[in-house]
Amino acid sequence: MKGTDRDRTLALAGVFQAAGLVNQIATNGMADAQWLKTTLGTLFVRDPQDTADVFGGVDGVAYGLRRLGEQLGGQRANMQITQYGLGALILERKLSKDSTRMNALGEGLEGARRQEEAFGLTHDNTVAALAEVYSEVISPLRPQILVRGSEGHLERADSANRVRALLLAAIRCAVLWRQVGGSRWRLIFGRRKLINTAGELLRRTDPS
Repeated sequence: MKGTDRDRTLALAGVFQAAGLVNQIATNGMADAQWLKTTLGTLFVRDPQDTADVFGGVDGVAYGLRRLGEQLGGQRANMQITQYGLGALILERKLSKDSTRMNALGEGLEGARRQEEAFGLTHDNTVAALAEVYSEVISPLRPQILVRGSEGHLERADSANRVRALLLAAIRCAVLWRQVGGSRWRLIFGRRKLINTAGELLRRTDPS
């Protein structure tokens, strides 16, 4: 599927949105509820009309657009967020080449969807089901994404589950990034275009 600069920017913003939320949980023990819901929701979107539809519109990835600008711009970059985002892109490439693992991912997400339909998107049962999918399907891949933060936060089962569920969402957005023409070379040589497009998109969203 051929995508536009807008499509690629939104998809990569989704990766950094999830990565930023992982960092929030690792350092503060919680993530913003609005962005958590939107980001986990990307795992259950079927047949989106366009890239923005994956997030319920551009407003749904505004947090990620800000993080993208900061991370690629360099001046306010957070190394942990960068590592989580790039880690998701690397793991997605490995995942895409493993048909058995891809099938297992699809089956796992269908199981999590049943939890979501019964309990709601951010309910502990749904988040735990998504975390289990990550543990079983993604965790065996290398290199693993190592999350650093306060052990007091990361040792809590609910926080650990949210981190794994968000990393799964980061990989889902990495899939989208590749589908719309994203690549390592675009990330390296098209960095300024991504930053500028993110800024343009942010100016059209409601402040939050």
